Amino acid sequence: MEKETEKKRLGVSGSTLKIIAMVTMLIDHIGAAVLMRHLLVTRSHIVSIDAYNQLVMFYRVLRGIGRISFPIYCFLLVEGFQKTGNLKKYILRLAIFAVVAEVPFDLCFTARAFSLSHQSVMLTLLVGVITMWMASLVERQVASRLLRVPCMAAAIALGAAAAELLNTDYGYMGILCIMTLYVLRRVKWMQITGGCLVFLWEIWAPLAFIPIGFYNGKRGLALKYIFYLFYPLHLLILYLICVLLGTGGIPAV
Repeated sequence: MEKETEKKRLGVSGSTLKIIAMVTMLIDHIGAAVLMRHLLVTRSHIVSIDAYNQLVMFYRVLRGIGRISFPIYCFLLVEGFQKTGNLKKYILRLAIFAVVAEVPFDLCFTARAFSLSHQSVMLTLLVGVITMWMASLVERQVASRLLRVPCMAAAIALGAAAAELLNTDYGYMGILCIMTLYVLRRVKWMQITGGCLVFLWEIWAPLAFIPIGFYNGKRGLALKYIFYLFYPLHLLILYLICVLLGTGGIPAV
């Protein structure tokens, strides 16, 4: 018992996972927003092919590192859904920040204050939570196992369709990834294995399950609102950097 307690204490807390996710997301967005604009500008008047190719390689490394963030956010979303004391407030909080983040997101990636072509990951997480809520209703109210599977599949399909219709970041795949972690949440090794498999479409993403595997179930530092604030702020700052560099008017997508 003491060994198990010590192992949990020494593991990775939820706040540590959030910090890893935020740092890797920032690295990803530096590549996607700042460096991509620079590549688009320099492509039209290449001075050195070698220098340009090195920048492209650096861009790919930044984006590769960034693939680690989304699986962690999906995992934490599942954890948050299970542990929240007030689901309505949890959904409302995600909805509010999804709206708040939209202008910084659009500026950062489309160079426009408002665009319906691509919505932020905050909206993906919001749709994910609502999909988990629908799935939890199925688990509680559908007694027959024979009926539970198609009902669960229908709930997931509805969430995935909503993500596609709303043009959320990661689209239907984002919802499938979240729901894989939700469905397999009761058995840690199955959740990690399933997570690695469902994220194979992004080569570096399964690396996220290394720190997730050491998660000790503890909250850690009180960072409840840090991510919500960090997301729109870092996007806005990156866009302002692009403006200062003279590339703010160029869409990064």
